[in-house]
Amino acid sequence: MNYLTVENISKSYGELNLFQNISFSIHKNKKIAFVAKNGTGKTSILNILAKIDTPDSGQVVYRKGLKTAFLTQVSELDETLTIEETIFASDSFVLKIINQYHEALLNPEDVDTYQKAYEDMERENAWDFETQYKQILYKLKLTDLNKKVSTLSGGQKKRLNLANVLIHKPDVLILDEPTNHLDLEMIEWLESYFIKEHMTLFMVTHDRYFLERVCTEIVELDQGKLYSYKGNYSYYLDKKEARMELESIETKKAKQLYKKELNWMRRQPKARTTKSKSRIDDFFEIKALASQRRNDYEIQLEINMERLGSKIIELHHVSKSFEDTIILDKFDYVFKKGERIGVIGKNGSGKTTLLNLLTGSITPDSGKVIIGETVKFGYYTQDGIVIKPGQKVIEVIREYGDYIPLKKGRQISAQQLLERFLFDRKKHYDFVEKLSGGELKRLFLCTVLIQNPNFLILDEPTNDLDIVTLNVLENFLLDFPGCLIVVSHDRYFIDKIIDHLFIFRGQGVIEDFPGNYSDFRIYEDSIINTKVDSEKKGEKKLWKKDDNIKLSYNEQKELKNIESKLKSLEHDKKHLETQFNDTTLSTDKINELSSQLQQITKDIETKEERWFQLSSKLE
Repeated sequence: MNYLTVENISKSYGELNLFQNISFSIHKNKKIAFVAKNGTGKTSILNILAKIDTPDSGQVVYRKGLKTAFLTQVSELDETLTIEETIFASDSFVLKIINQYHEALLNPEDVDTYQKAYEDMERENAWDFETQYKQILYKLKLTDLNKKVSTLSGGQKKRLNLANVLIHKPDVLILDEPTNHLDLEMIEWLESYFIKEHMTLFMVTHDRYFLERVCTEIVELDQGKLYSYKGNYSYYLDKKEARMELESIETKKAKQLYKKELNWMRRQPKARTTKSKSRIDDFFEIKALASQRRNDYEIQLEINMERLGSKIIELHHVSKSFEDTIILDKFDYVFKKGERIGVIGKNGSGKTTLLNLLTGSITPDSGKVIIGETVKFGYYTQDGIVIKPGQKVIEVIREYGDYIPLKKGRQISAQQLLERFLFDRKKHYDFVEKLSGGELKRLFLCTVLIQNPNFLILDEPTNDLDIVTLNVLENFLLDFPGCLIVVSHDRYFIDKIIDHLFIFRGQGVIEDFPGNYSDFRIYEDSIINTKVDSEKKGEKKLWKKDDNIKLSYNEQKELKNIESKLKSLEHDKKHLETQFNDTTLSTDKINELSSQLQQITKDIETKEERWFQLSSKLE
């Protein structure tokens, strides 16, 4: 079933022509990823599909009655509402029924209203829907439903936006970087959710493992042309490589033919026949094909960085807490030359705090951080850089350096570095205010790298970067001879460039795991499987990963007791609800039953919340 069709749309901003005459379709249950370089029109196409913007020419044809939802990078939430009020502030029919039911519980004297609300809940099977939306909120760490939006962090607001679009289940869900601001646990849950749900998705994401496991089709905008690949990310890479090889062959043939035709053109007399005019028209087409040049750069550099001495960074019994949250607890580590460390853990577990301790931005509560005299940091933070009004791209990078020295006396200039990070020469003299979010991130990376650090620290460097830039950055980092420490939720990126992991378990526990993220997942899954096997054999001790995230024996008993109690409460609730059908009930009796019903409903909600907390440890 075809949901929408994009027909020959074009978009320009002044002299910048983003795309021209592109067409594609979105069909039911297809999960499509849209791939393109930053600054080439990804966001514009998403805005056009979501009816926020319009194309300069062409049109988008939607199936009648089609419902779309758009997850943007910008929060547009009502700050005065609570989390739960935000979910209910929509035109969803089922959510309105749930809301009416809750309101009916607050007015126990109005028996008719309650009865109608109850029947509506039964008819639409809204009980399951209510449980599902609470599960989604719980998985996205939004458990305090009465918390005001105005008190949420930026990341929490973006997670609430994500929960909102998932709960409302539109026909077509348009997503702009859905994995940004999610920790690894949330990303893997979202991945599983999309795989099992029958949903129609059109998304922009740089998360290549997410693309691999979720998407069934890749649409790529490359140098103004649109290409469609009916498969996942691996299929896309194979077919794109084959396409580029074919294009290279065709360009070489065109260049040879162009030389031949150019000689013919130079010999042409002024008086031309109809036949020669046709050949002249063909000549200009051949010239255009022969002149095609890809702006793809491979980084293969022998960087001549400043010497790194034998003493690099030493952490001795370092502790750090914020109020009741323990980040580090007597942490010891001595960095060695050439180390490449990935840092993973849940949001708020203290990953960025570790980086700030290393660079001296904050001081430990106790213990010592000793920095070697030869260490020169390059620190890429999530905050970015402050841009002065009227600055041009090349001016920004030259404030930090003019070149990176290479071995054998060679060097890479600021201009060459910008080119390798996909800023063409014309872009060097653009005002920084004109850059897209992803281009600003690229420029920030260049300002860090041009300083030629020997200890590179990257805090979520993959956010807002396109896949092409990520490949360039990965190639650069693979050539980087110094120490490297990276905080990232990009599993593909971590797998490619690091040697071992610091795993933040919470409450000051940090594990040093010898391997990349995929190795870590295999290890974790083997522990979970061992736990399951132990349960099957009747072993009473239930364990998982480490002592900080396990169910104790008492918690196991509590979980089983809650499941049993919930069944009992649901039975009591239904029994009470049926008593309202008795038309002979007195007002006092109705009030009594309503009071009992409200208490049972409250008990169910409390126990469900505790059940979510305990059961999440088993997943």
